[in-house]
This record gives sequence, structure tokens and C-alpha cells, in this order.
Amino acid sequence: MRIAVLSGGIGGSRFIQGILAAVEPTDQVTVIANTADDITLFGLRVCPDLDTVMYTLSGGIDTARGWGRQDETWHAKEELERYGVDQTWFGLGDRDLATHVVRTMMLNRGAPLSEVTSALCERWAPPVHLLPMTDDVVETHIQTTLDDDKRWIHFQEFWIKHKAAIPVHAVDIRGAATARAAPGVVDAIAHADVVLIPPSNPVVSIGPIVAIGEIRDAVQSTSAPVVGASPIIGDSAVRGMANQLLDGLSIRVSAAGVAEFHGSRSAKGILDGWLVDESDASQVADVERLGIAARAVPLWMTDLDACRRMAQDALALAETVGRS
Repeated sequence: MRIAVLSGGIGGSRFIQGILAAVEPTDQVTVIANTADDITLFGLRVCPDLDTVMYTLSGGIDTARGWGRQDETWHAKEELERYGVDQTWFGLGDRDLATHVVRTMMLNRGAPLSEVTSALCERWAPPVHLLPMTDDVVETHIQTTLDDDKRWIHFQEFWIKHKAAIPVHAVDIRGAATARAAPGVVDAIAHADVVLIPPSNPVVSIGPIVAIGEIRDAVQSTSAPVVGASPIIGDSAVRGMANQLLDGLSIRVSAAGVAEFHGSRSAKGILDGWLVDESDASQVADVERLGIAARAVPLWMTDLDACRRMAQDALALAETVGRS
């Protein structure tokens, strides 16, 4: 079986762990990771979602935080703070710095991000084929109000520096309109037996991937069923700042609201099927009225076994959708 996954960072990585536990060793999993979170800090190109997927699936992630390296130290960050460097609001650990140094060296020599990612994965050997969504520079910016001044800031500044505690007026996926899919991305979607969308942030994780025209066209035209899982349980995001972004963009903060945001493939959206948490079973009918098959199952990814069952539910729904 060939599985393509459109993924953000932490939630996506845990869902992918469940997929790997649910499928056979001979099945092929290709992960297409969001790169619109990427940012240049201290002269280094940082790719948070790519690195979180790579570290998590290779056993190098700090499991308590869900990001960064295990057994990390922070001496470089502390020294940068003593120098008064402003960008220290974004914490890069000493071990993690090596990844960004290697990436930046290769990018500066002219290597595309897909080639750089492949080289980094040679060191980590994740049990998936990990691809960036694009080799082009695409970055998410948030329009907000700071000191009574409406302005645009990078998503990472909104999320990390301001802890998503400032207004959201608009979101701009800069560069997406002209970006091309990275090599292998369109083929992975076109030739997949199933396309899965983890419970990643719909606006800043999944949204940027399908904002790239070639990728959206591939998702809409693939013969594979496309099934996703809601990142909203009850009236709140499982993790992260989805609530603030959805509220700011006037999108309903609910499983059905996110399904409507993604849309049905029959109506030029990206979904054939959608998993909602069993506590949101009353929303199944709302989702199905959108032309999206829905099923209520447990969505709390509390441990690997829960992630495996969730992946099995997604694959089962995909099989049902595919037959129909």
C-alpha cells in the first residue's frame, strides 16, 4: 500500500507514528511536510515541521516538549541572549543547531531544500520518505495589532514570541501562489492508494500545503480517497493555537467547522472523509451534509496504541470511501 500524508509538525508526527504501527513493513509512507513555518534566524534556515517529523520518527525528539532534540542543552542560546540578540525568543538548542547549520550550508551552496532534506534523512533514517512541500521559499505571516499598530509578522513571532495572545486579522501564505511542488510530491499523491491528513493545524499547517496550486490539483484529481482527522475536539484545539486562528478568520471552532474549511473534493475542496472525536458524534451529520463521509472515533493521541487505532480508523474510512 502507498500512503501519502500531508503533515504539520507535532500532531502530524504522532499520527504518522500511528500509521507506521498500523500498516505492514512493506507499505510505503510518503510524508509531505509543511514548510511555511520555516524562518531564518541567526543566519540559519530553520524548518520546524520537517525537523519535528524527522526527529520524531527517528527517535531523536524530546518527547516531553514534542519538538527539538532529546538530551538538549541551551548554552548557545544563553550566550546569544548575553550578546543582546533579539531573535533569542526562538529557542534553538545546541544539538538542534547542527541540523540548521548543515541545512544552511547546503542551501547556500545552491542545493534545493528537497535535496537537503534527503541528506539530513540519511543521518536520521526515518522509516518514511520525507519531502518538503516545495523547494521555494513560502512563509506564513499573520496580520495582527501590536501597540495599537496593525502590522504583519512572521507566524513564528506570532506563535513563539507572542504566544498567540494577540489578535489575528488575516493570514498570508507568502510565496504560495507562485511556488512549485517539490520533486516527488505530485507523484506521491497521484500514485497513492490513500491520502491522509493528520490532525494538524488547518490554517498554518495543512492550509499552506494545499495553497500550492500543483499540490491542490494533485489532491483534487488523485484516484485515492482523501481522509483527514479533526484537530478540534469539543470547542478547542487539541494542541497549539488553532482556536485563535480560526476565530480570527471567522471559521467555526469545531470539527465540522474545520471540515467545512477544508471542503469536500466534490465541491473543489480536499476531503472525502473526516474523523471526528466520539464526543463530537452529533457533528457527523453536519459533516456529511458537506458531502464528506464522517465517522466518530476516539481522537485523543494519548499513546502509541491510541495513535495506531486512530490511523486504523482513518484507513478503514478511506476503504469505505474508496468502495463508494
